[in-house]
Amino acid sequence: MSDQRTSEITQPTSDGVARQLGRQVEDATRNYRGGTEKAELAKGHPDFNEQLYGLYDKLAAEQALRLPILQRPAWKTIKLGTGLKTSKDFISAIEKAGGKVSDWARNILGRKAFTASTKPMELDLVVVSVAELGFPDGATLKDIYAKAKTFGLELCPCEVGPQLRLQYMDQPNGEWLLVAMEPIAVSDGDPFVFYVVHDADARWLFTGYGNPDHVWIGHYRWVFVRRK
Repeated sequence: MSDQRTSEITQPTSDGVARQLGRQVEDATRNYRGGTEKAELAKGHPDFNEQLYGLYDKLAAEQALRLPILQRPAWKTIKLGTGLKTSKDFISAIEKAGGKVSDWARNILGRKAFTASTKPMELDLVVVSVAELGFPDGATLKDIYAKAKTFGLELCPCEVGPQLRLQYMDQPNGEWLLVAMEPIAVSDGDPFVFYVVHDADARWLFTGYGNPDHVWIGHYRWVFVRRK
């Protein structure tokens, strides 16, 4: 198997691209917070070129991941601030629509940390897997959230969980979607996030473990808000 990184480095760069990269390096050097003297010291390092090539490889690989997500159309536009405020309001509305709410989801809805918008608003949502964020073998929750922000994605207000359950009753059977949000501690102190699920039993509002060091493997899919 050929080494992709090596083959990319040995391919010649066009004069136009080289000039553009040169200007970017010059601009970066000029604006470097460490000052010109330190920048010149760095440029004189014997490994400067090799480390610069490594940076190109790293950023190119990350941008190849970012672009499909940045250019991805909104998966769903959701309405918040619909007049539902209390846990009783949300649970009643979900059950009336034919959904179910798990015990831990009820617990979150009843916590002080759970708040609903007082004004009507709409949010564009994007669904992305852990693998699409660059973690095919999985990653911790804190790393998933941090990487998503570099892709133009933001955490959801906590109201998105129950509202998505209400506004997505046509969810395909077998789909499980985690809501990227600030975890809310339940009554026993453990942090949780919402999980919107349609399985063979019903359309559920569940919860997923929200410890920042908890590892989610590559196929898990998360709902984020697209940054305006």
